[in-house]
Amino acid sequence: MPNLKNAKKALRQAKKRAIKNLKNKVEFKDLRKKTVKAVKAGDAKAQELLKATSKKLDKIAKSGYFTKNKVARLKSRLAKKVNNKGKDIKKEVKKVVEKTEKKAE
Repeated sequence: MPNLKNAKKALRQAKKRAIKNLKNKVEFKDLRKKTVKAVKAGDAKAQELLKATSKKLDKIAKSGYFTKNKVARLKSRLAKKVNNKGKDIKKEVKKVVEKTEKKAE
């Protein structure tokens, strides 16, 4: 337990910040999970959830919990998942394989 007045205040501040950071982290994880689940289900809500998740991430970056580069990376990866939901990956892979086979011949 701190003895000095400023140390006591620092402890109070640290506790408040820890609670706020944990709350933001949990909310972000929930939004990310909902977004990924909506993408897998082919739900139309995925775009709205992506927007809400991006907004939450920006607020987290503003508070300093995540760096701006980490936030940009997370948003980019999530946006890729949402925007590529309609594409059939197997077809794309098949096209690439066919092209490489033609080049090999």
